[in-house]
Amino acid sequence: MGVLVKSGLRIVRMANFVAPASGGLRTALRELGAGYLAAGHEPVLIVPGERASDRHTGQGRVITLPGPLLPGTGGYRVLADRRALAGILERLAPDRLEVSDRTTLRWTGEWARRARVPSVMVSHETADGVLRTWGLPTGAARRAADALNSRTAHAYSRVLCTTEWAAREFVRIGARNVVRAPLGVDLVRSHPGLRDAGLRARYAGRGEVLLVLCSRLSVEKRPGTALDVVAVLRERGVRARLVVVGDGPLRGRLEQRARARGLAVNFLGHVGDRARLGALQATADVCLAPGPAETFGLAALEALACGTPVVASGSSALPEILGAAGGVAGDSGPGFADAVEGLLAQPERVRRDAARARAECFGWEAAVAGFLAAHEVPVVHGLHGPPVVHGGLSVRADSARPRREGAA
Repeated sequence: MGVLVKSGLRIVRMANFVAPASGGLRTALRELGAGYLAAGHEPVLIVPGERASDRHTGQGRVITLPGPLLPGTGGYRVLADRRALAGILERLAPDRLEVSDRTTLRWTGEWARRARVPSVMVSHETADGVLRTWGLPTGAARRAADALNSRTAHAYSRVLCTTEWAAREFVRIGARNVVRAPLGVDLVRSHPGLRDAGLRARYAGRGEVLLVLCSRLSVEKRPGTALDVVAVLRERGVRARLVVVGDGPLRGRLEQRARARGLAVNFLGHVGDRARLGALQATADVCLAPGPAETFGLAALEALACGTPVVASGSSALPEILGAAGGVAGDSGPGFADAVEGLLAQPERVRRDAARARAECFGWEAAVAGFLAAHEVPVVHGLHGPPVVHGGLSVRADSARPRREGAA
């Protein structure tokens, strides 16, 4: 018989829609995994990819399984083989399950219930918000979202939302297992000192306003609004230039649109160098976040950490994140242009100091503590900041069992 090991818990995490060039979700998975590891637990991440791999990394063990490409998504893959996934989960014998996909992976909630494993579904987007951006009428989008969210809330021990705004669609249907915990930002990697005069000169001339959009170029992110902002500002006599960081299925159409309208826009594609990305965010005058269905907005928070204010869609969760450190706009080019001009009217030092100060409210340590508390996992190593719970829930503690040495 093997020797029982007293250690942290094995937290198995699963996510779909993670591409090599994806931004916010990949960042959140990496930082949370690293935080779980630092807190003495054993994180295991399962994601789709082009080929199979199994690596030990700074965020814990990462298992990549071959998954089919989703047409028209710009590189997203999904974990499609349920039998293989269920077999891997059985072999891993998780103490906790954390899933970042409420659609194609929702079956894992039932698996967790049968295996008596407490489970958390992380809501990274609002269902009705995404459905509306795809063109579904408001009423139909809400009905479809309510049905989906009811099944999700029933399937998992808890549903974790990163903002009050994101939690509303679950509270609306009476779900009693909703918790909140924020995401965070790396305040060391992202800072105002990354500002680069040479980089600015490459993309904007003297007296020009430099705007940056860091976003996946897909329908739900509404990147076309950023082009409209440049056009409106130019019409108002503001010499504005835009740098677009990110890729996606709309890139070709957006490039064609910018050329046809004679707009000063540079499309950089995916920027994998985090220092270069931070320099772009720190060097901009204003960053744009036009996505109306954003539930948190990590790119916007990184910009704030770099001392750059953000103008965000008033339809999203970002006003809750920005506080007074940015501008809130209606979902139109003129509305965003108004907010940009309002920020630029403030003294530069005032607006940049306010941005950094706001970002300092969102460190990853507090985010990790909130996620671990949602799992009802002991928080150690000085982590703090439990989530807010809507309604009561007793998560089964008997699944936090000791493992035998050499388990998968």
